[in-house]
Amino acid sequence: MIKTATSVPCLRVDSGLVKPGDVGRVVSRKPKDAWAVRLAIGTYLIDGKYFKPLEELNE
Repeated sequence: MIKTATSVPCLRVDSGLVKPGDVGRVVSRKPKDAWAVRLAIGTYLIDGKYFKPLEELNE
């Protein structure tokens, strides 16, 4: 299950929509280490332990 980050959050079945390695953009921080993350399929609340920042490219 994955929770949407709408004004009225709801749970959705994650039937393979979000995969390990998917890249998203952090939209906002929520209480208890939850983050609103914008993915290609929408914006969802994800616990901070399930993602890590990308390394910055230094050129």
